[in-house]
Amino acid sequence: MQEGYLIDMDGVIYRGSEAIPGAAEFLRYLQRQQIPHLFLTNNSAYTPLDVAVKLKKFGIETTPEHVYTSAMATAQFVHQQRPGGTAFVIGEGGLLTALAEVNYAISRERPDFVIVGEGRTLNFEMVETAHRLVAGGAGLISTNADTWCPTDSGPRPGCGAIVALLEAATGRRAYHVGKPNPFMMRAARKVIGLRTDEVIMIGDTMETDIRGATDLGFRSILVLTGSTTLESLEQYPFRPTRVVNSIAELAPEVEKPRRGARLALAR
Repeated sequence: MQEGYLIDMDGVIYRGSEAIPGAAEFLRYLQRQQIPHLFLTNNSAYTPLDVAVKLKKFGIETTPEHVYTSAMATAQFVHQQRPGGTAFVIGEGGLLTALAEVNYAISRERPDFVIVGEGRTLNFEMVETAHRLVAGGAGLISTNADTWCPTDSGPRPGCGAIVALLEAATGRRAYHVGKPNPFMMRAARKVIGLRTDEVIMIGDTMETDIRGATDLGFRSILVLTGSTTLESLEQYPFRPTRVVNSIAELAPEVEKPRRGARLALAR
């Protein structure tokens, strides 16, 4: 049976500005064996090309075609809901580029949606504008529900925290497109062209990576190099298929299915 991987990045491939040992070797193995894989990120600030360039700094040579972001999922979602629409955006280049690629115009004049993404462009004038537009009937969309983001300097507020402010102010609930939303997870599966039972999600976060995989019926591998500890697993009613210390443990074991045996994942 063919198998492929959806791979989270921060906490799996790198931590901040530091590469996680073994990640580059694992990706080179996937490339040599032509195993389908896709980098999957909730960070909407960057384009796929930006992500590919960043990964190169960690010793991973890849192409934008192997990257799928919450910005791309969000653009696909609003395009399906209202083709050729308009949006007021709180976000950066990755989100703006993704919307432009589906012919979405940026507007403050009665837009169809207010879309909130990651970034540091926020000011109170933008919040006021977004508040008034949502109160006037615009749909409230966020690229993801993550309330904080890790940085080398420590955590900073994430997209989910910004959109929570607007939810509180307007009394409207946002639709969060990114992981663990099945919309993004299903779209990513379609990009790599595999069936549900052929997909394995590798991530470091229970609430996004592992929950998203569980909801879609994917197998999942939790790595302990990011935000989740082994002790904290007891807090969740769902479980990953397998837990490993880091992605470095996977390279020798993914050889097994290519020799006729299934990937040994604990049930």
